Amino acid sequence: MSLSPTGALRHSGSLFAMGLDVLRTIPKRPFQMREFIQQAWFVASVTILPTALVSIPFGAVIALQIGSLTRQLGAQSFSGAASVLAVLREASPIVTALLIAGAGGTAICADLGARKIREEIDAMQVLGIDPIHRLVVPRVLATMLVAVLLNGLVSVVGVAGGYFFNVVLQNGTPGAYLASFTTLAQLSDLWAAELKALVFGAIAAIVASYKGLTAKGGPKGVGDAVNQSVVITFMLLFVTNFVMTAVYFQIVPQRG
Repeated sequence: MSLSPTGALRHSGSLFAMGLDVLRTIPKRPFQMREFIQQAWFVASVTILPTALVSIPFGAVIALQIGSLTRQLGAQSFSGAASVLAVLREASPIVTALLIAGAGGTAICADLGARKIREEIDAMQVLGIDPIHRLVVPRVLATMLVAVLLNGLVSVVGVAGGYFFNVVLQNGTPGAYLASFTTLAQLSDLWAAELKALVFGAIAAIVASYKGLTAKGGPKGVGDAVNQSVVITFMLLFVTNFVMTAVYFQIVPQRG
């Protein structure tokens, strides 16, 4: 990637244009169902186990920190509510996004990059086949679907891990922990987290596809494209998360 300001602007514009092309091409028929199913299964297979394993320490750290804080403030009955709120709103979509970008996105970028340097993409264009419609759209939709499902998995595993560490290690009260779930959290928090996961999945897949389709310079170029896709995706995910969280707090009244 060029480090000059004009190069950065050019790449940013091309990435944005590709995102618009993906949106425009989604309704186009015929839909590549076989490719969609294969990519969804592939992305899920490389992300389910790491996501579940990472979500356990996330939930544990949140439970231990919040349990310690609420004990200092004399509000142990709110440990469950605060833990669920932290896992549901922020931890689950962030963990999902990082694993989707780090595992699924890199695989997508490497696959498309290998096709690019073998000139398969150019051959498809010569035959009149749109690579966006044939390759990118199924990958973007598959990643979005898997991200939404993984977000639910992370939420469940994170809350269960937080319950275990709070009750077992910090001698919390199981009944109070479970009873306080709905004190602060609400159903709109879950929908907001799922929407975040959906957007994060789309961003990760589009960035990975863009870097893969623009890879050049042989195998080394593909490796560089994979590294760049991860860095760019992480930056975009954290910025998008901040914007979506700020908008959510403005439009959804919070429980006191």
